[in-house]
Amino acid sequence: MSLTGGQRNDVTQLMPLLAAIPPVRGRRGRPRQSPGRVCAGRGYDHDTYRRQVRQKGITPVIARRGTAHGSGLGVHRWVAGQSIALLHWFGRLLIRWEIRDDIHEAFLSLACALICWRRLRNLAPGQDL
Repeated sequence: MSLTGGQRNDVTQLMPLLAAIPPVRGRRGRPRQSPGRVCAGRGYDHDTYRRQVRQKGITPVIARRGTAHGSGLGVHRWVAGQSIALLHWFGRLLIRWEIRDDIHEAFLSLACALICWRRLRNLAPGQDL
């Protein structure tokens, strides 16, 4: 997660967000340094950003503007929409009341941690986490 000003365009944060992804451990060997592909909505449909994502070795799966809805990307993009909906369950994040951005970012980090903890708790019933 990253926190920006309220009137910033989301596409400006695409490359810094991709650069902030830590190495993913998994199978034996060198950990992956970047994801294999990125799914995004029509708001990220800019050829310059597609080119920059490809230069990092990531396949961009971005819906084109002017195409019909129902292209199949919603199957993967619902995770982002659901995450935002879960963050809005925390009333303090729905409407920003804090003037200082560090306090708002702290509440955002706490909410993300709680959401992840609840997900992990529900995945492993009967096990102590």
